[in-house]
Amino acid sequence: MSKTVNIDFKPDPRLLAIREKLLAGEDKCLSPYACPSRKARRKAGEKRLGHRPDFAVDTDRILHSRAYTRYIDKTQVFYMIKNDHITHRVLHVQLVSRIARTIGRVFRLNEDLIEAIALGHDIGHPPFGHDGEQILSELCLEHGLPSFQHNIQSVRFLENIEQQGRGWNLTVQTLDGILCHDGEIHNRFLHPSGNCSFVEFDDKLRKKEDNPSEVLIPLTMEGCVVRFADTISYIGRDIEDAIELDLISRNDIPLNCRKILGKSNGTIVYNLVADLLLNNIDNGILAFSPDISAALLELKQFNYDSIYLNPLIKKDVKTIENCYQIMFTSYLENLKMEQDDTVIYSEFLNKMDDSYRQHNRDAAIVRDFISGMTDNYFLDQAELLGCEVP
Repeated sequence: MSKTVNIDFKPDPRLLAIREKLLAGEDKCLSPYACPSRKARRKAGEKRLGHRPDFAVDTDRILHSRAYTRYIDKTQVFYMIKNDHITHRVLHVQLVSRIARTIGRVFRLNEDLIEAIALGHDIGHPPFGHDGEQILSELCLEHGLPSFQHNIQSVRFLENIEQQGRGWNLTVQTLDGILCHDGEIHNRFLHPSGNCSFVEFDDKLRKKEDNPSEVLIPLTMEGCVVRFADTISYIGRDIEDAIELDLISRNDIPLNCRKILGKSNGTIVYNLVADLLLNNIDNGILAFSPDISAALLELKQFNYDSIYLNPLIKKDVKTIENCYQIMFTSYLENLKMEQDDTVIYSEFLNKMDDSYRQHNRDAAIVRDFISGMTDNYFLDQAELLGCEVP
């Protein structure tokens, strides 16, 4: 039986009238392919009677989460770089939100749901981006945990760690969009799955946890839009950052990609968004045209070969890996010996409710603590443990 969450709002008929007016506006204006706020489903019922539709509530809860605040010092691609113009995770999620809402407005989708998914989709990223994710995943496997996947950890933060372990009780539509956001997977088209129960969501999450290569499809068209917007937001922006750092030149971009997509971030974003808009969703499918899709796939491969795997940005990986290993081992020992004067207690475990401690193994607690760190906090703690830091 689902529990009911009591939120401290007094019912006011005037606010309820505002809410109903907003919902009626959605009924009138949203596309048949949109997910209206009336369909929002939470795992626990709430006695919340206010003016905001449910997906707007999700957006506000994500914005006010402690994990969202830590976006400000989370790596996007380039870390240990003293350059204020390089993209950080906080800017990336804002770009995803903006691009996705632009697409959603044209297709008359639910912009509140789009914004909630976009702003929350990368909350689970650990320090130092995808390199940190790979290192932490290996440590998790070594200690009997499932592989670390930032999309699963994003759901975990929002549902099981925020609010002292009580979570934010977000809608299944928002959580599913976050779980299924993977913009690194190349799709020419996406068709939402449409299954919106928590039973089905939990099944998707378990399958992904057991098999990281499991391909997940968002249940809403809004989730599909965010997934494409994730790719659109990073593909050209990462190129601009790499040019800023003299890793590549603009003319290194493959000729075919330059001709079809352009050679600046602004042109690439415009052409990708315009192509999606011109391939309308009257058939319930969000799609790139064949030529644009092929050029995008080629550009992704270029980014991998020339940017993400570039030895010049990997020079600190071994040092960071050593820090991760020492920290993981040290915090495990702190928990085993119940050393409650250590940082994992004072900064994390002591702030969680009793049920979190009871339902999580020591290794999972360490995973949650480390993955929530900002880059600078990670380096500070590593140095305190005697690690050599970059």
